[in-house]
Amino acid sequence: MKHAVRGLAVVAALALPGLAVANGSPQVKAAMTSAGCFACHAVSHKVVGPAYSWVAYVFAHKPGAKVTLAHKIITGGAGRWNAWTGGIPMIPHPQLTLAQAEQMASWVLAQKPVAPPKP
Repeated sequence: MKHAVRGLAVVAALALPGLAVANGSPQVKAAMTSAGCFACHAVSHKVVGPAYSWVAYVFAHKPGAKVTLAHKIITGGAGRWNAWTGGIPMIPHPQLTLAQAEQMASWVLAQKPVAPPKP
């Protein structure tokens, strides 16, 4: 019995870090807040730009999604989400390194994917 309880404790301890980052790292979310990302985006609804959950849905299972999104974070642009944003472009964030942008893209992709509503 003692070994079974200890085994469950080990399994729980190993699972907790995964649960803690299931929706992305709190440190990366803080960096995104500092970079102003949440001025235009929210996790579950459109602000100016699309919801992060919509982005996670669109890019789920696409090879290279993290790098694609990281480049979009750095360079900005418009196009994919025009039907939802009215053509308002995403501003570039050239002050971010590729590594920082990739962390942010990973955070976005870690959100629960939700299909965007019809425009």
